[in-house]
Amino acid sequence: MDDRFNTIAGWTLFAGIVALGASIVAGETFKSERPEEMGYPIEGVVQEGAGAAEAEKPIAFYLASADPAAGEQVFKKCTACHNADKGGANALGPNLWDVLGEPVGKGKGFPFSPALSGVGGTWNWDNMSAWLTSPKKFAPGTKMTFAGLSNPQDRANVIAFLNTHSDSPLPLPAAPAEAAAPAAGEKAAGDKAAGAEAGKEPAAAEASAEAKPAAKEAAPAH
Repeated sequence: MDDRFNTIAGWTLFAGIVALGASIVAGETFKSERPEEMGYPIEGVVQEGAGAAEAEKPIAFYLASADPAAGEQVFKKCTACHNADKGGANALGPNLWDVLGEPVGKGKGFPFSPALSGVGGTWNWDNMSAWLTSPKKFAPGTKMTFAGLSNPQDRANVIAFLNTHSDSPLPLPAAPAEAAAPAAGEKAAGDKAAGAEAGKEPAAAEASAEAKPAAKEAAPAH
């Protein structure tokens, strides 16, 4: 009986040692390295540590070329909770007819969260863009679950679409003036003037050097 028990225990120990060794060998053989980029990129989401290729401009810049028809397509993401029809009923979210110029979080008898109704002011180009960018950042604690639109042109298009859903649409703002680079002719003239000034200095120094010996020769001896 003891010999049989010892045999079983020995084989069990041996099997454990073999399994441990196999695990170590497999771990070294199939050792994985952390990839340089984790996961897959998602459209509209900026990866951590990745800077934007170009700094975002004021929303008025994008509104100047906004397309309400394109905005209608983007707005389809919102139709599960909203409509922009005149006289349309509130749903999970408020009706958005004539929303621009309406008090923030107080229109059409909808039960807005205190987070949004306490913001104050009226809806305009800028705060509507901020709201569409990130509702939770604009009004922390809001009941709005929409993550937001990261693309500024998409936001401008949606705002332009909503603006058309009004008895008195507002005129879209003009694009802000950007600082103009100096004209090529002005730059060339400036370079030429700078070169002329630089050329005067060596000439003046040379003339001064020549005048000193002449003056010394003309001076009477004492």
